[in-house]
Amino acid sequence: MKSSSKFFFIDIFGFKILITDNITSFNNLQMGEQVEKFNAYRSKMNEKILASDNKVMKRIYSLDTLTYQEGALSTKTKEMIGLATSMVLRCDDCVKYHLEKCMEQGVTTDEIFELFGVANLVGGTIVIPHTRRAVEYWEELNNQIN
Repeated sequence: MKSSSKFFFIDIFGFKILITDNITSFNNLQMGEQVEKFNAYRSKMNEKILASDNKVMKRIYSLDTLTYQEGALSTKTKEMIGLATSMVLRCDDCVKYHLEKCMEQGVTTDEIFELFGVANLVGGTIVIPHTRRAVEYWEELNNQIN
């Protein structure tokens, strides 16, 4: 990864902010590779976790599966709630997972951006970097189906 020699600090309300000209991809993957790499890694690690035969972990995975089934709330609504809460908790892996599930449930781009607004309001501006990565991942998901 190239490092930048051009940088400076600015002061905003007493906080020093580093400004640099080094713009690189967050995870250094080409567009189109994120979904594939994420799903491969997730599957591999889930297999290892479940192979441990730990009763608590198996029950957590089972509870997670049961939670998103149809009920008083639709699976689509539950996945949107899962996405919003994952953004507020700032869990990028969780955000990616729920973006894929939202895509499967037919959530539209307009709905996603409205959800992003709620998540940023509830979570504060610290959620903005996660929103950027979520938008990038959502675009990649859309490119895969188009």
